[in-house]
Amino acid sequence: MKAIVRTQYGPPELLQFAEVATPVPAGNEVMIRLGAASVNPLDLYLMKGAPWDRIPGMKKPKPMVLGCDVAGRVEAVGREVTQFRAGDEVFGVTGFKGNGFAEYVCVAEERLAPKPVNLTFEQAAAVPVAAITALQGLRDKGRIRPGQKVLVEGASGGVGTFAVQIAKAFGAEVTAVCSTRNVHQAWSMGADCVIDYSKEDFTRSGQRYDLILAANGHHSIFDYRRLLVADGVYVAAGGGLVQIFETFTLGPVLSRMGRKKMVFFLAKVTRKDLDFLKELLESGKVVPVIDRRYRLSEAAEALSYLAEGHAQGKIVLTV
Repeated sequence: MKAIVRTQYGPPELLQFAEVATPVPAGNEVMIRLGAASVNPLDLYLMKGAPWDRIPGMKKPKPMVLGCDVAGRVEAVGREVTQFRAGDEVFGVTGFKGNGFAEYVCVAEERLAPKPVNLTFEQAAAVPVAAITALQGLRDKGRIRPGQKVLVEGASGGVGTFAVQIAKAFGAEVTAVCSTRNVHQAWSMGADCVIDYSKEDFTRSGQRYDLILAANGHHSIFDYRRLLVADGVYVAAGGGLVQIFETFTLGPVLSRMGRKKMVFFLAKVTRKDLDFLKELLESGKVVPVIDRRYRLSEAAEALSYLAEGHAQGKIVLTV
């Protein structure tokens, strides 16, 4: 089968569209004929490698097929699989091992769910990592409740577009922060207030929020803390390395100094949350936002576009 293979650390142009062995499902795995996949910052990280991996003289990486968000049709199942059978349409994630940018992929049963009936494969592939990050950030870490004032920074990206819609589905009053070219999109997703960060610094507005989800945070942790109400929660789900490091190291300390909570987290994709999202998607309360579509063979171009940091929603690969 054809797949997108990383043979060395570096930029997207080093990726190869190559022939690799077709996988065979293990006992708990489902073999999928891919309909579509989507690209994520995780793919960029695996493509480039950690800084220490790129030191001259370090061991070369093993060839690896990139990609984790997938949607497609079940081709075969392992002997332990009970929830799916050949012909079922599914969506989910491969996990941190990649393997999603290929014509066929094997995925553990617990990381898959039935595809929402009203979505195409492309739309379904845009959902898992970004939407679950938004869901768990708002619900599990942010403890979102109806009527709360919620601010989503980075509202036009993959996580942000889902966060705005999911927060509205939970009954929150949502403020979306984005650039000028994405203002209309934020309104169309149901935001109650939209702040164009090129014209207004929301950290100096004087407004206070019950919950801040930084899908793409670029301010100091102290700026976010100042914007919270007395028992508010700040959740860092993405952004600059400085901001992530601040939240990871200072967040626990600041959280013990009063009732405001400062949290950094990484999402964990589960069947339960995929099913929860399936209901939201089928009800029309949440709609995937797709910026661009590329063929599987054009994965390098898709990743280059993602790396620019200006995507309006998700970037999808079609097979």
